[in-house]
Amino acid sequence: MYTIMIVEDDAKIAELLRAHIEKYGNAAVVTTDFARVMEQFEQVKPHIVLMDINLPSFDGFYWCRQIRTVSTCPIIFISARSGEMDTVRAIENGGDDYLTKPFHYEVVMAKIRSQLRRVYGDYAQAAGERMVEHAGLILYPERMELHLQGQFVALTKKETVLVETLLQRCQRLVSRETILEKLWDDYTYVDDNALSVNMSRVRKKLAELGIEGALETVRGTGYRLNDSWANGEQQSERR
Repeated sequence: MYTIMIVEDDAKIAELLRAHIEKYGNAAVVTTDFARVMEQFEQVKPHIVLMDINLPSFDGFYWCRQIRTVSTCPIIFISARSGEMDTVRAIENGGDDYLTKPFHYEVVMAKIRSQLRRVYGDYAQAAGERMVEHAGLILYPERMELHLQGQFVALTKKETVLVETLLQRCQRLVSRETILEKLWDDYTYVDDNALSVNMSRVRKKLAELGIEGALETVRGTGYRLNDSWANGEQQSERR
């Protein structure tokens, strides 16, 4: 079952979209607080977003750009605007598709199914989507998602780089310099605290998947990702 997030301020349209999505066995979450779209996105972690353009507070282009800082999940714009430039702006701001109102709801569902196949289904597998895996923990770098036993968390770009670097060398020490080179082109003037902050964020994302204490800090040297989740082990946090 996939989760689709609906960001549409017309309550009637949002409800009809929700009904059609659930009719086909998927889950739908309707946004009602249009000033906190990102907060809901990070909480729900949807597989697809249906995004209106004309919204209270900030428009759909703005929210699409915000989502793109943490996720590559498909975003389908739904709008009464029919101009070519609106479609161009939607794509340039990170959208994957564009539907003009009024639309047939079966067409919306066909678009949703197409994106699901492309990103999560047979098409993604056929295209050879890159993945990094160790003991059941799977990172999809292009999606910026980390999966474990049917659950997943969305990552930022830097978190994705960190997890990939550590996961590829799981159980082995990764030097601080190696990690800094991956994160920043020129890390000469990077504050030491910047790396610690990013590592703390990765720990929190691992914790969301039930992985506690796997990321070990080797003081003065670097970091090590221990595969404690492989046997269901829980360890105290190593700082």
